[in-house]
Amino acid sequence: MRNESLASRDGSSPAALLIDVRDLSKIYGDGSTEVQALRGVSLSIRNGEFVAIMGPSGSGKSTFMHLLGCLDRPTSGSYRLGGVEVSRLSRDQLAAIRNARIGFVFQSFNLLPRTTALENVELPLLYAGAGRDERIKRSRALLDQIGLRDRVDHRPSELSGGQQQRVAIARALANGAPLILADEPTGNLDSRSSAEIMRLFRQLNRDQGITVVVVTHDPGIAAWCRRVVTFRDGLIIDDRPVADVIPDAARIVAAGESAVQGVRA
Repeated sequence: MRNESLASRDGSSPAALLIDVRDLSKIYGDGSTEVQALRGVSLSIRNGEFVAIMGPSGSGKSTFMHLLGCLDRPTSGSYRLGGVEVSRLSRDQLAAIRNARIGFVFQSFNLLPRTTALENVELPLLYAGAGRDERIKRSRALLDQIGLRDRVDHRPSELSGGQQQRVAIARALANGAPLILADEPTGNLDSRSSAEIMRLFRQLNRDQGITVVVVTHDPGIAAWCRRVVTFRDGLIIDDRPVADVIPDAARIVAAGESAVQGVRA
């Protein structure tokens, strides 16, 4: 298929697009050491989508996620986030975009080890200049929302892996970002905890309209999403609804839901 996403050709109005990438390329090194990690990728993601990014190691999916997260700048091409061209912004401007518009969730949780769950969730609010009372109120509400009301004063070492990742998700939500980028968010979790995290992403997407983009190598994780974009050799080679890519996606999700509900019961 042509290296252009299905959504970019479906007639979506610009106002409906949260992510709009055109001919994005990324080259590392030069001369004999040059590596072309992305080769003119085009992709659009609408507000409220739940998308899995898949591909083998070296396919370009992680580079693409870094560019979407404004953690790096492309060599060429255009990236509009919420209608704003961000591909040529300064580092300070990119930092401001990240803090206001993007929530990150990483495989290794990236929590500060000597601070409590509450204090970890407060961090983005602190950087945004929120007052102490506002930070505490919002952080407590977020931890309550994700089922950790009784863990607010626990440090990461006192939490399970699944609980740590839920704290990381609450932190990603702290500033009300419309976009969550999750890079292998279940890579360090067992199957039940993985289902809990994907169930939480699905609820946030369905109930709050948050756009969620998940990088994963695992079809069992991609099954929870609604759309699967596959990378290979720096190109998008496939972009289809999840049921067309993972035929038993509904069964996988149902089994995950049952496992989570069984534990809670």
